[in-house]
Parts: sequence; structure tokens; C-alpha cells
Amino acid sequence: MGVSDLKTRLSRDAILTAPGVYDGLTASIAAEAGFEALYLSGAAVAYTRLGRPDIGLTTASEMADTMALIADRTEVPVIIDADTGFGNALNAQRTMRMYERAGASALQVEDQTYPKRCGHLSDKSLIPPAEMVGKIKAMADTRASDATLIIARTDAIAVEGFDAAIDRAEAYTEAGADVLFIEAPQSLDQMRAITERFSGRIPLLANMVEGGATPISSAGDLEAMGFSIVIFPGGIVRALARTAQEYYASLHANGSNRPFKDRMFDFSGLNEVIGTEAMLKKGQRYDGG
Repeated sequence: MGVSDLKTRLSRDAILTAPGVYDGLTASIAAEAGFEALYLSGAAVAYTRLGRPDIGLTTASEMADTMALIADRTEVPVIIDADTGFGNALNAQRTMRMYERAGASALQVEDQTYPKRCGHLSDKSLIPPAEMVGKIKAMADTRASDATLIIARTDAIAVEGFDAAIDRAEAYTEAGADVLFIEAPQSLDQMRAITERFSGRIPLLANMVEGGATPISSAGDLEAMGFSIVIFPGGIVRALARTAQEYYASLHANGSNRPFKDRMFDFSGLNEVIGTEAMLKKGQRYDGG
């Protein structure tokens, strides 16, 4: 599936599973595993590039730079976290242009105040619904291609309650969002209420965060409920962070990688994963030899 085919893919009944990635390596490995779409998580970029929490510290340019590197490495469509659009409606338009040029297939924008914080952290605050409606319309007006999707996220459940989140979701759907993302439902009943209200009208996105507010469900279960997309944004970072912690502890204790060798690639194994031999052969076509 090419980068322009995400909209067509969402017309199918089968749920689209998009794992979180944060650089060219994770994107290429996820694509090789067979996923049809990837999710460039702002949280994952904050965790890995900054070593900091998801509290609005990453910038639009850092995300766009990361997006461009991923697009250079794989043709799998990428959903990118656009946070709040990084300001008002005009900032959201600029973010749309930047991310679209960088190769994004869909932008997720949310109704938190700026700077935002992770949807599964407490003490969030929201902009008025009308302001968010304006951002959605502004982004739609400036996108270069109708194939670039706008995913409207509301964080209202934790701030204003479930009914307010539904009202906001209705407004964002009316404003022209292509996909709806009601963040952090707190029970299966709330998740079913979301799909009963919106499934069949607009594609719905579910966010699976281990240890977060939403009950963890499989892609199959979410599809049965009526969700169209499921993202696992930070799972890869949690997996790698734990491995890195254990690796560095082992190296410090032993002064060698030998005790850890069965849990890591050797030099040739990593070169196989990243396609070194194929790249060198490709280069020989241009070296004048």
C-alpha cells in the first residue's frame, strides 16, 4: 500500500493496526513485519530523542524531520501525531504543510491547550470546541491533497466528562474531520457507546496504552466493536527501554557483551536487518566501476 492509499484502505471493514515508530530503523522493522500503516508518535519522539515525558516538549520541526527520515526509508503510510497543531489555526495550517511535505499520510490533531500532555496523564486542559473546529477547517483548507487525512482527537472525557466528549466529537465530525479519535475512554461500556454513536458515519481510532486509562483490547475485539484503526504508540519504546536498561546493567557489571549476546544481533545480523548488502550493490551501479 502506497502513501496515498490510506483513505482507500479505511473503506474496508478490516481494522487497520498501526504500531508506534520513532525513526527509520523502527519504521523499517515494523514495515518488514507486515503492517499496512505506521504511527509516528510524538510521545515516542519525546521519549527517545529528548529522554523526556510527553508533556509538549517536542517541536513541529523535530517531528517533521523525523517524518522525512521515515518517508525516505519506507513507503508504508504514516499517521503522524500533530499534537495541538502547535498553536492556533494558522499554526495548525503550517503544521499541515510541513508534515504533508515530509510525507505524512494523516495528521492527528487534538483539542488540548498548548503545550499539551499525554492523553493518559491527568490535569489536562482543553481549548473551546469552536477553536478546535476552526483548526480542523483551517487544516482542511491548506492540505495539498484530499488523500491526506485529518484525525480529530478530543481529550474531553478526562476533563469535561463523557457526554461533553461526545458533543465535541459531533462538532469535529461536522467540521470535516476524516477520522475521529475520542481519547482515553475509561471502560468497555464507554468504548461501545462511542462505536454505537459514530461507527458507520466516520472511521474511529482506538489508542492502546499499556497502563493507561483505556482497557487494553486486541485488534480483533476492537474491530468487532466498530473501530477502524488501532494504534499502539509507545509499545516499542517501552520494549526497547527495558531491553536497554538490562543491556547497560549487564555491560556495566560484566565489562563485556558476552552475557547478553543471545539477546542482541551481532554485526552481520544487524547489517542484514538494515539491508547493508543491498545498499552496497545499489551503489556499485553509480560508482563508475
